[in-house]
Amino acid sequence: MKKNVLFFMLVSGLSFSQKNLKISDLQPKTEDSTFPVVSYAENPLVENKINTFLQVNELEYIPNSGSNPFKLVSTGTTSYANYVYFYSWKKQETPKNILSIGMDGEASGAYPEAFSDWKNFDLRTGNFINVQDLFQSNSIKSLERLLGQKVKKRVNDFLAELKSEKNPTVETEEQIGLYEGCSTEQSLDDIRYFFGKDKLTFVAGRCSNHAMRALDDLGSHELELTYKELEKYWSPYARNLLSGSDKIEKTSFKNKLYKGKIDGKYPITVLVSRFYPADDSSGMSSFNAEYWYDKNKKLIKWDGQMKGNHISITENEHYNEETRQWVPRAFVEAEINGNKISGTWQDYKTKKNLSIELEEL
Repeated sequence: MKKNVLFFMLVSGLSFSQKNLKISDLQPKTEDSTFPVVSYAENPLVENKINTFLQVNELEYIPNSGSNPFKLVSTGTTSYANYVYFYSWKKQETPKNILSIGMDGEASGAYPEAFSDWKNFDLRTGNFINVQDLFQSNSIKSLERLLGQKVKKRVNDFLAELKSEKNPTVETEEQIGLYEGCSTEQSLDDIRYFFGKDKLTFVAGRCSNHAMRALDDLGSHELELTYKELEKYWSPYARNLLSGSDKIEKTSFKNKLYKGKIDGKYPITVLVSRFYPADDSSGMSSFNAEYWYDKNKKLIKWDGQMKGNHISITENEHYNEETRQWVPRAFVEAEINGNKISGTWQDYKTKKNLSIELEEL
């Protein structure tokens, strides 16, 4: 009975209008630069956080920094030296507290490849929704096994079709080899996802590498699970998010935006862009972040480590081709206390210590 009541609450809390939220095209729009920009008059802070995340994370562009937002991605001068083209975007139908935006495009490094990706945001806070925050920590392995089973079934069903051909072609034999060698184990760290009206869709990676892409008729694996099916796995955060509640549970450090000052007088903004949990007994996690001085708006990279509530960060200045090493500019040592980070920023050359104080946006 309790489960039925809870599910009724989840469904009754859905809203598909989000009338005060609008999405338009970031300018200058071209056929290769069709990118979403959010307008949310009801909550300007949420609007700002979503647009900052999207533009810094996808374009390596700080909003309102005066230049063409697509300059780096369109000229292959991003930090990862790829050309990236954005062809279209789509807003998904979701519960009222959630914004899911799908984007299609093409990335070119050593070779061109089309991509589809989805970004999901909590409209109560503007925070990016990390998939791990949606589930109880002790249920993640069970969920990963379930997703792996679904991928395995999809692959095995297609293999059965291929093997049933009486006179298989060389291409069919190559396809059989591809799918027989496909790993169907899944990790939430590697999976994309997006919210729908009454279901969550996980998008698992395909069986093929780029060289074998033409043989891969299955492509990515879209695995749909209804909110009701996922009910036993949800974290308290997910339950409140889906039910329309205003109660907000604490979520992880990953993909958060922080604002603060260095030396009490230089305003900065920080985006924690990637987080890698400890995979050994050391308890040491690592993360990447970007920050910028609000005055000059130029991205600066941070490489960090975290153990407990302590973080250590290296800020590199440039790469020395002769020594084949990064030359550091500064080091940060700080403590996380709730939504705040405080510590010291030390200049590598002068060894001068400046205070650094940050607070989650």
